Amino acid sequence: MEFLVASAIGILTAAGLYLVMRLRTFPIILGVSLLTYAVNVFFFSAGHLTIGSPPVLREGVEIYADPLPQALVLTAIVIAFGMTAVIVMLGLGAYLGSDDDHVNDPVETDAGEGSK
Repeated sequence: MEFLVASAIGILTAAGLYLVMRLRTFPIILGVSLLTYAVNVFFFSAGHLTIGSPPVLREGVEIYADPLPQALVLTAIVIAFGMTAVIVMLGLGAYLGSDDDHVNDPVETDAGEGSK
């Protein structure tokens, strides 16, 4: 089970980094989302992977799931949703302002100024 979760984290991280390094806006947004998912799965797996265990202590329960990583993941999901909305709006504004969604467009200079 741990190998499967570690592999999923590695695949999500690799795919997210690949997409973040693209030169278009939409793949960057998807890459940031995949990196967010990878971090969330990592946080969740930090609380010891236990199946069928309650997240709180009860009488007669000896094995329980740690509730702190669950709280961190819930908080991270909300923050990631807000940041994704901000990134989408920035990308949409850049696209509507220049009719192009390239991230690193070259700066245009006037030919009359500064040329010898």
